[in-house]
Amino acid sequence: MSFKRDSDKEILSYALGSTLYMPATREQISQDIITSKYEGLMSIVICLEDAIGDKEVDKAEEYLVNNLKNIILAIEKGQIKYEQIPLIFIRVRNPKQISILGEKIGSMIKLITGFVFPKFSINNGKDYFEELKKLNFKFNKKMYGMPILETSDIIYKETRVKSLDNINRILDEYRELVLNIRIGATDFSSLFGIRRSYDVTIYDIAVIRDCIVDIINLFSRSDRDYVVSGPVWEYFYKEDRVLKPQLRQSPFQDTYGLEGIKIRDNILNKYIDGLIKEVSLDKVNGLVGKTIIHPSHISPVQALHVVSHEDYIDACSVLDNNNGELGVMKSQYRNKMNEIKPHINWANKIVMKGKIYGVFNEKKNFTSLLEKNIYV
Repeated sequence: MSFKRDSDKEILSYALGSTLYMPATREQISQDIITSKYEGLMSIVICLEDAIGDKEVDKAEEYLVNNLKNIILAIEKGQIKYEQIPLIFIRVRNPKQISILGEKIGSMIKLITGFVFPKFSINNGKDYFEELKKLNFKFNKKMYGMPILETSDIIYKETRVKSLDNINRILDEYRELVLNIRIGATDFSSLFGIRRSYDVTIYDIAVIRDCIVDIINLFSRSDRDYVVSGPVWEYFYKEDRVLKPQLRQSPFQDTYGLEGIKIRDNILNKYIDGLIKEVSLDKVNGLVGKTIIHPSHISPVQALHVVSHEDYIDACSVLDNNNGELGVMKSQYRNKMNEIKPHINWANKIVMKGKIYGVFNEKKNFTSLLEKNIYV
């Protein structure tokens, strides 16, 4: 499925994939976009908050405007098509900055899909969305907000339930503007003086895992059905490995035979096996997409979001037989039972993801897409 900035919110909320964060002080953002430097990149966040210094705000806003001008100029010159530009979001520092940027960006706002709201809480949540509503009205354009849950009242157990309930009320009030809910695992970890290594996933840190569980429990229910994305993966440097690699050999051997072992070894050498493991856990917990900070993470995240042939066949079977004549049937893979009512919500999500990310052919898996990118 092709999608663009004015596609339905339901499609866009699933379509962000690997969302690459870039500091707004990076001068060559526009050049990277114009030249399509990063294959498979579906969305970027230009960050004006934690990725830049407190004394760099004015410079960062200036660079942001200049980069947008360069993109507009490239479109006019035919160097890139409007449809080829990834979805662009701006991570602001506070609600007031939204209107400030609106004045500076002007008509170039057509390049922007939405804004990321850091430190989202009961104290600032409505202000963020009200500023966004004003901007949408001013430019007669639909832009979305992506709140980041990362404050102490959310991670601290004694205040979590009340805080999440208050946030849920705000999001319900502005539901049509909420594209995605993001989890600020780095800020959560900092409150405990924790930083995970590349040998472990965020789910191995008990206090963070418990909070993620509660976020999923509240916002990913079928009656609320917000799309929640996976927390950032922040490693890309090589270091000495401490723990046993987490990436199994079998997916590579099944696809490539003995050559698959070499491919797996190359992936291990790039230390993205922890990322692959974490994205797999994101998926099984119902999270969609992931925040990344390095281009080498694009391919693994995108590859892992492609729907398996088995899942797609099962999902289509569930939907095709949702006519009241059957309650349960054997999977076409003959390895499980598919129940219509319990699996209907899952099936709808699988088909949606299949339309956006594609479906693997039979007997193919994520290694088929990783192999050509592991040397990047």
